[in-house]
Amino acid sequence: MKTIIVLVVVGVLGLTEAKRFTRCELVRELRNQGFPEDQLRDWVCLVENESMGDSGIVGGVNSNGSRDYGLFQINDKYWCSNTSTPGKDCNVTCDELLTDDITTASNCAKKIYNRHKFMAWHGWERNCQKSSSLPNISSC
Repeated sequence: MKTIIVLVVVGVLGLTEAKRFTRCELVRELRNQGFPEDQLRDWVCLVENESMGDSGIVGGVNSNGSRDYGLFQINDKYWCSNTSTPGKDCNVTCDELLTDDITTASNCAKKIYNRHKFMAWHGWERNCQKSSSLPNISSC
């Protein structure tokens, strides 16, 4: 019985494996997720500065005790529930933001953007706000 449980857990974990995106993989995926073409350089810059393209990253504890999750580093104070029950403004669990399928994370990031624009992300504010610092994605 223990063997079956271990195999099921390993199988489930394998289905939700995180991914580290290269720049061009990220551009393709953001296009597939319906991000506006004229914002792609900003989104790529945000992701590269927030998570280094790693969909499975969980940030350290912030000064207010919250944490940031996944590719877009979405905060659990307002946006995702760090319990097993979906909740908060994106109505998702934080674990749902940590997979290689970035659909849920993308939908939540778009919701955040619609309310706060890119200013919701400190990595974008510090590193991407000036258009001269945005990455070149022309070869993607």
